Amino acid sequence: MRQRLIVMGGAAAAIILVILGLNTARNAAGWQPITQTPAEREAMLAPAWDIRQPPTPGPHKAAILLSGCDGVHDNMDYWANVLLGQDRTVMILDSHSPRKLDKVQSWRAVCAGQILPGSERAGDLAVAMAALRRMPGIRPEDTMVLGASHGGWTAMEFMAELDSDKPPPGLTEWPEDPHSLAARVGPVVLLYPYCGLLSRGEEGRWPEGARGLMILAEKDSITDPDACRQMADKLVGKGVDLHSITLPGINHGFDQSERSALSSLQLDPAARKKATSLVTRFLQGFALRKAGL
Repeated sequence: MRQRLIVMGGAAAAIILVILGLNTARNAAGWQPITQTPAEREAMLAPAWDIRQPPTPGPHKAAILLSGCDGVHDNMDYWANVLLGQDRTVMILDSHSPRKLDKVQSWRAVCAGQILPGSERAGDLAVAMAALRRMPGIRPEDTMVLGASHGGWTAMEFMAELDSDKPPPGLTEWPEDPHSLAARVGPVVLLYPYCGLLSRGEEGRWPEGARGLMILAEKDSITDPDACRQMADKLVGKGVDLHSITLPGINHGFDQSERSALSSLQLDPAARKKATSLVTRFLQGFALRKAGL
């Protein structure tokens, strides 16, 4: 069975793998994450955290941004500015440079699902959320998560893992009780995420009170929007408040201009503007709902 596997978020081209079955695919990746305590993971990630504060007096609600599989690029700067305008402190969570993954390793191995799958990267998100709670000037409740491509996969894995006492792969334990983490999850935005065979995003149930917006690209040449719509339908069937929207005629990574030299993907300003409007309205609706209005 042929499947578009991953989420290159601006990488060179779609990587197609022949997959004989889900277990075979997972084993074929051959990736064994380094097992770390939450403190060790935080010590690895923290030097690369890019934390930006809005100019208004705090404390502020927070947002965590997760890049595509090719690492942090200009689309993370763009969304950081959008969310700073929503009066949120923004953390751009870099999972790549702390692991010394260069560009070639990123698009050839991460984007192919051979190393750093979304399930492992979910541990980075858990550690980041726990760390935000201890930072001054931050209101940790209703922490927003925005993930693009591989980052969207990561966000969905994290949401599924919260329904289990077992920590994400590569962590010896949760950085704090998963129910406490779950209670602080706010709006979740998923931009053209990976929803294929390696994803377990439909497993488990999202925390009560969490809401999601999934923005898909109709002409996505990297990930399969049909698979994401099916996954969204399954989650909705479990009672998850998740709304999916497909932008017509749009390709993967429409919000990113920095590319590999071989990439055929392009920034689409009109699509990015539309997505920004959708995200802004979604956040406003989430805030009104939390306020009981």
